[in-house]
Amino acid sequence: MTFIFDSSSENESLARTVVAAFIARLDPTLEELSDVKTAVSEAVTNAIIHGYDGKEGKITIHSRIVGNEVWVEVIDAGVGIPDIPKAMEPLYTSKPELERSGMGFAFMEAFMDDLQVSSHEGEGTIVQMHKTILSAFNMS
Repeated sequence: MTFIFDSSSENESLARTVVAAFIARLDPTLEELSDVKTAVSEAVTNAIIHGYDGKEGKITIHSRIVGNEVWVEVIDAGVGIPDIPKAMEPLYTSKPELERSGMGFAFMEAFMDDLQVSSHEGEGTIVQMHKTILSAFNMS
């Protein structure tokens, strides 16, 4: 599935809902569904606030299901991340004036099985996440 949308904060909940609907066929538990939705929200919010800094842009979500595994990529063509390890530190935020918690990447790591971030300044960021839906093992 590919979903492309405007980098507007109003679209964050839409992105969560689209990914949740896409993975529903795996019959995830409410906890598994909530985990994926939260991680997607955090990645999309980062793209909107940090990637585009209030400017217009597009965010692309690629999601696929392989067996009982969900793969999600959130892609922006924004300013990029100059120091990925620093950005991934819990409580770090590049926008303290917005009173952000700096926990976006920490939440993504906590709720998903794997998180990879690649970015180039001036070119954008790709956040790749993966989660195994254990409840899918119980499907007949």
